[in-house]
Amino acid sequence: MPPHAPEPESRTRLDEILGSGPGNADLGEELTKILTRACTVLDVDTATVLRHDARWQRLVAVAAAGLEEEVYQGVQVPVGAGFPGSVAARREPVVIDQVDQTTVLNALLAERGLHTMLGVPMLAGTELVGVLHIGAVRDRRFTTTDIETLRLLADRLAAVLQAELMHQNQAATIALQRSLLPGVLPVIDGLRLAARYVPGAEAGLGGDWYDVFRLPGDQTGIVMGDVSGHGLEAAVIMGRLRSALRAYALDCDDPAEVLAKLDRKANHFEHGVMATVAYGVLRPGHGSMALSLAGHLPPVVASPGEPAALVSAPPDPPVGLTVGATVQRRTTTVDLPPGAVAAFYTDGLVERRDRLVDTGMHQLAELVRPEDPERACARIMAAMVGSRPPQDDVALVVLERTAGAH
Repeated sequence: MPPHAPEPESRTRLDEILGSGPGNADLGEELTKILTRACTVLDVDTATVLRHDARWQRLVAVAAAGLEEEVYQGVQVPVGAGFPGSVAARREPVVIDQVDQTTVLNALLAERGLHTMLGVPMLAGTELVGVLHIGAVRDRRFTTTDIETLRLLADRLAAVLQAELMHQNQAATIALQRSLLPGVLPVIDGLRLAARYVPGAEAGLGGDWYDVFRLPGDQTGIVMGDVSGHGLEAAVIMGRLRSALRAYALDCDDPAEVLAKLDRKANHFEHGVMATVAYGVLRPGHGSMALSLAGHLPPVVASPGEPAALVSAPPDPPVGLTVGATVQRRTTTVDLPPGAVAAFYTDGLVERRDRLVDTGMHQLAELVRPEDPERACARIMAAMVGSRPPQDDVALVVLERTAGAH
């Protein structure tokens, strides 16, 4: 059944609550002003907005009028528990006329002397954004107009909260990515390095990362990884995996052992996480590279006088997919004669809707040749990405063992 048109009285009340529109205050202050007006227009004593934390399935108080302690004390209520939790679970208006430990989890509600409460879900389409509830210290009978007004207000506030959350996540993701991706690649005798990173146009920033670092014993580590998913959560997980891999790399010379430790860490602490990782260790003098692949696409190597080729290395399971299983991860030795070039990349470079990943990998192999890494990156990006924005994140690192190395 299609939703009925709001009553004129509900619309009028909503306009009174919203006021003249957003001012220059931050979101928290604006919400507090709106909730204060809602208390006046709806003739109640308290009004609270709780934001839905989808990952942990809980409601967190973010703004309140008449019951500001909920925000100051960081009140949290599991979805399905207590008064706001039942509103979130049922996704429909809920009224209670008895506020005590039998109907609410938050003791502040009873301590304030509330007698009657009305709560409505804050929805954006089918997505639960939060819960909006109001309360009165007297026996307050909520009418259908009261409920309709609060539902209209909840819809408006849900849209505002969702837009603000998306903006905050995007800004935080960009800042996190910039802090974790190398701003400048290290200067290492006998190597030349270049890299590119471009966020996907459709999904935005995600969990792709690359890393190059010095290791004890005159060795060099190179990493290319891709955490499943996009947005802030993927970027945060990427940061944790990156830091853990660096720590394990200091203790283990074998890339397979490093990835095994990373997999164990992910399975124990990062439930539900999946990431593909290619990790190589350039041995002293850079004449060879020990390489292990955790579900990641193999790098391309081009040596002088020989055609470029995808490295023939076994793809072991991705990080995070081996819960309770014992996986024998493998390391492959790759020769790097003087002048050789190796290209590491994520699937965003080689896969598009109109290009299968295998086709893209072979196209990349035809492009890689012994040359300056900066020139190689520019030429590869021009050919593989061109003038079309990439659909997924693209990360590319090209290294050259300089001809004078021995």
